Amino acid sequence: MNLLNTLGARFKAADPHHLAIFRGMVTVAIFTFVGKLMSAAKEMVVAYRYGIAAEVDAYHFLYNLIAWPIGIWCSVLTAVLVPLAVKMRELDPLGVPRFRSELFGFALALAAGLALLAGLGLRSMLALGASGLPAYSAQLAQAALPGLLLLLPLGMLVALQSAWMLSAGRHVNTLMDSIPTFFIAASILAFPSGGIEPLVWGTVTGFACHLLALLLPMARRNELEGPVFRRVSPHWTWFWQGFGIMIGGQALMSMTVIIDQFYAVGLGTGAIATLGYANRILALILGLAAVAVSRATLPVFSQTRSGAGGDVHEVATYWARLMFMVGIVVVLISVALAPFAVELLFERGQFTARDTAIVTEVLRFGLPQLPFYFSCMVLVSYALSQRRYKLIFWSGVLGCIGKIIGNLLLVPHLGINGVALGSTVVYGLNACLFWLSVKRSS
Repeated sequence: MNLLNTLGARFKAADPHHLAIFRGMVTVAIFTFVGKLMSAAKEMVVAYRYGIAAEVDAYHFLYNLIAWPIGIWCSVLTAVLVPLAVKMRELDPLGVPRFRSELFGFALALAAGLALLAGLGLRSMLALGASGLPAYSAQLAQAALPGLLLLLPLGMLVALQSAWMLSAGRHVNTLMDSIPTFFIAASILAFPSGGIEPLVWGTVTGFACHLLALLLPMARRNELEGPVFRRVSPHWTWFWQGFGIMIGGQALMSMTVIIDQFYAVGLGTGAIATLGYANRILALILGLAAVAVSRATLPVFSQTRSGAGGDVHEVATYWARLMFMVGIVVVLISVALAPFAVELLFERGQFTARDTAIVTEVLRFGLPQLPFYFSCMVLVSYALSQRRYKLIFWSGVLGCIGKIIGNLLLVPHLGINGVALGSTVVYGLNACLFWLSVKRSS
């Protein structure tokens, strides 16, 4: 604690924004750490019950496809709504409730349309055998599809309410992100007979409870209005300026997950599950640092743009360098601890020592992306606070191209390890793009 106080005093002496970022980062890191511990416990339960069985392949295949538009929506809302909400609360506080209700209605309509399209598209893909999944995995995916489609409306509304909470500087929503993992683990333990149903309905129940946990505090603060399906608020003009181009950029960047998935499908049964287990451990590391960085820096950078003063450019470059160095240290530590982490989290029940060795190797090939990813999170927040949405779009284009080229070059030689290593190409290229752009704008 004395160390934290000393660091905080030094940041305050250098620039008040350093202290604001530091406080937010510590708060979010604590909440994220608790959430990631729950995620780790959930993964232990999944590994114990299923190992790298076909049920995990089918579940991850569908979940990743359905979560893709939710992730895009969440990223775009965070990028566009947080700076807009800061501006609205300063210049037009009376207009906030109206815009909030209209955005709620827009989210409901968008979610319903996406659920319909996803249901038709995925059902057709599975029925026609176009998914690339083995026959049994495809059959399991067909059975799971109706339930998992409920994630689209639930996830879209969760993302919306989380963005409103983040815009107000309430970081407790980070802790609430772990609610679905709790229900997935509980469902698997409560129904030990197996099958894909505990995974599906545990996920759906978890998302529903997550949404409820976000809505209740907003209702108590009188910040929860009913949905309005007309758009008459003057703030939509500002919202649309960033929304369209951010959708394109985030769709392309998040497409890398889908690209990886279809590459993994071609590598045989268990490949998706293997990549999924390795990515779960990577997500523990990335989430603890990257979520803390992005959620701590974006509100501070946005407030600075709206008139708080200070050299935000200097602050951003300082934190980008710092997080790159932190990423290098994390890589070195993680490479050494990788086999122990995989064994501790997963090796029990259906998950064998052979599976541990395979997942460990994939994990180690995925670790070099961390320094670039950490640094990118700071620079992305800075770019968003400056409303440089075209830069975000081109980063998505570059990331998607980098992932395709990386997989084409690496997968034939390294197999599933090449899929993991390809992410380093993505974030390495993006880090260079953002750094050069920031240098030119200085």
